Amino acid sequence: MLTGKRACEADVEEDGVVIEEASKKARAEEYVISSTSGALAEGYNHGPLMDYEVANGKNSMEIDEDLHSRQLAVYGRETMRRLFASSVLVSGLQGLGAEIAKNLVLAGVKSITLHDEGKVELWDLSSNFYLSEDDVGKNRAMACVQKLQELNNTVIISTITVALSKEQLSDFQIKNSLETICQVNKYDVVYKLSISQVWFCAMHFQQSRLAVVFTDISLEKAIEFDDYCHNHQPPIAFIKSEIRGLFGSVFCDFGPMFTVVDVNGEEPHTGIIASISNDCPALVSCVDDERLEFQDGDLVIFSEVQGMIELNDGKPRKVVNARPYSFALEEDTTGFGTYNRGGIVTQVKQPKVLQFKPLRDALRDPGDFLLSDFSKIDRSPLLHLAFEALDAFRHEFGHFPAPGSEEDAQKLTNFAVSINERKSNCKLEEIDRKLLYHFASGSRAVLNPMAAMFGGIVGQEVMKACSGKFHPLFQFFYFDSVESLLPEPLDPNDLKPLNSRYDAQISVFGAKLQKKLEEANAFIIGSGALGCEFLKNLALMGVSCSPKGKLTITDDDVIEKSNLSRQFLFRDWNIGQAKSTVAAAAATAINPSFHIEALQNRASPETENVFDDTFWGSLDVVINALDNVTARMYIDGRCLYFQKPLLESGTLGTKCNTQMVVPHLTENYGASRDPPEKQAPMCTVHSFPHNIDHCLTWARSEFEGILDKTPNEVNKFLANPSEYLAAMKAAGDAQARDLLERVVDCLDTDRCDTFQECVTWARLRYNFLISFPSTWQHAMFSNKTILMIMLLKALGSIFQHFELEN
Repeated sequence: MLTGKRACEADVEEDGVVIEEASKKARAEEYVISSTSGALAEGYNHGPLMDYEVANGKNSMEIDEDLHSRQLAVYGRETMRRLFASSVLVSGLQGLGAEIAKNLVLAGVKSITLHDEGKVELWDLSSNFYLSEDDVGKNRAMACVQKLQELNNTVIISTITVALSKEQLSDFQIKNSLETICQVNKYDVVYKLSISQVWFCAMHFQQSRLAVVFTDISLEKAIEFDDYCHNHQPPIAFIKSEIRGLFGSVFCDFGPMFTVVDVNGEEPHTGIIASISNDCPALVSCVDDERLEFQDGDLVIFSEVQGMIELNDGKPRKVVNARPYSFALEEDTTGFGTYNRGGIVTQVKQPKVLQFKPLRDALRDPGDFLLSDFSKIDRSPLLHLAFEALDAFRHEFGHFPAPGSEEDAQKLTNFAVSINERKSNCKLEEIDRKLLYHFASGSRAVLNPMAAMFGGIVGQEVMKACSGKFHPLFQFFYFDSVESLLPEPLDPNDLKPLNSRYDAQISVFGAKLQKKLEEANAFIIGSGALGCEFLKNLALMGVSCSPKGKLTITDDDVIEKSNLSRQFLFRDWNIGQAKSTVAAAAATAINPSFHIEALQNRASPETENVFDDTFWGSLDVVINALDNVTARMYIDGRCLYFQKPLLESGTLGTKCNTQMVVPHLTENYGASRDPPEKQAPMCTVHSFPHNIDHCLTWARSEFEGILDKTPNEVNKFLANPSEYLAAMKAAGDAQARDLLERVVDCLDTDRCDTFQECVTWARLRYNFLISFPSTWQHAMFSNKTILMIMLLKALGSIFQHFELEN
């Protein structure tokens, strides 16, 4: 929010920081702006902020590659710049809001505004990991802001603790643009800005992306805010998400015309051309070592085509009649030159424009729902109705349905039936009353596992809205996990609150199950990104939080700077410390009752004296948070032997997988293997490499052949010449002849007796390798850097051989 203005006619000095008077240079007009958040910056008499930063050697869009290396690999530099210029409002700081805010702070958006009018209740401690019993009675947003700021001090975090209005959404947008100019932290200082500075602020205002996320808002208010965001110029991305027990929802509206610049984030597909016909339409055939991934309607460009050079103009051409190894062009090439040889065809990724409907219209006509479980294909329309009915229930009675209350569940069902009867579109023929009972019974609870899942989903949707990369959720998504409930009905008395931090979870699963969780013995292997999340979830759920329970976590790694952007239990002052120890301490801070032991042992055959039969026999569940298949296979084998349930999961960029292994019920992790990665045929690698993987494979093959295989053969020969020659004669094949030629070359033609001769040989070899026939030159010219790297490796091996220091 903008505060009252205060004159600044002379130099101001506060806490030893001097802010110079605005330049007295003549200006056509001046504007006075005040701000109370951001980081202090001095000397705005330099003109626009970009001039100030350039003069001081700063760059507001500079990316810390050590910190954000993983994100850069997935999103790319341009997407990261858009993200770093984005501002987000998160309303509702219960478990879901805290998860979303945490993910966005780690991602590095420019600023986040936290909004919550409510006070911390003991109930909140089961889902919000930044709250403690000492925070009960405080404002939720104020209680979270300091700990969120510790995650990333480059993100500007502010709070709003009063009711929001549409006008405040506008203030939020303007405020975050002005903070780019008035980077002020605890100071309340007025700056006089010139026309050029206001122009820069306006340009930043247009280029920055803004998003608002609501996690606890009435449907009426959500429609009001979404209408404003949808019609605003430029549109403000609007996301509404809720967690109600084992049920969750997300709604996205990114405006009437939202452009997705990259739908899937994958590299463009390519192919090596074998022939092109002079026809209408022209038939393009490609080499048959790899299937083409083109589809009808794709646009492609051609390069390095010899003969039919008209195709090298960079003009995108449409693919028709796509087949595994050929496709047709929607173009007449009869007047073009005759194809001779060579050529690369590359897919042109096309932006996609999405027309989002406002929430008001989408409620009446939701369109297609995003499905996550095809066994529940009819579930989303019912949940769409259930969330509307719950809003009507809360509006009518002012509270949530009571856990286990048949009466409240029936009232909610009546609302659902009434709303369904009024619908003209997507009217349901049948309503599952049992599902609505489960929905009503747990509707007040915000469960941590659900919040963690939806926090990740919504965080990704915010990043899509701010960057335009990856296809966003369009527009409703519903999810439920009713299969997590016990098969037998719960006693309503078992669902009553116990005035504990686990009351939300008890209202869904009951006190008996909660006691079992607290007495569980668990084992987590790995405390990286997944391990940190698991520890946080288990601490909030109360797993191993009684004297009878215990959680053991092990990881032999230490914290690095690159970990801080995704492993949220670590801080910059923890760099160099053991991951497991720091993670265990952070998890204990979330829940002081957490009974946890941290080890720095690698779980492997070598440490079976630590993780012995007694240890494995005492476990109730094992959770993998590993980053390699070998370790996964070992843990899976131990769980299979000791018949222990295993939760297996992994991530790769924006992709992830999870597998629950239950003894005697599901297959184990090692029962199935991923298909082997596609490898280029060696004939292609050696005769016509046409992509970077081929070139790398070829370079590695040459390196190993020259500096590993050949020296080994020479050593075998020198150790016992007669035996070696006898073996070669006995083999009598082409491979034996090739090996003998290599031995002769190494001992005679390529023999080097001095360091200078080694350098000469390496340079001549390099010249030979890049002086290929024309087919090689075509594919390898742009990859000489790869060859130079291999040359340097070769020289390094030679230096080591001669025991040279430099």
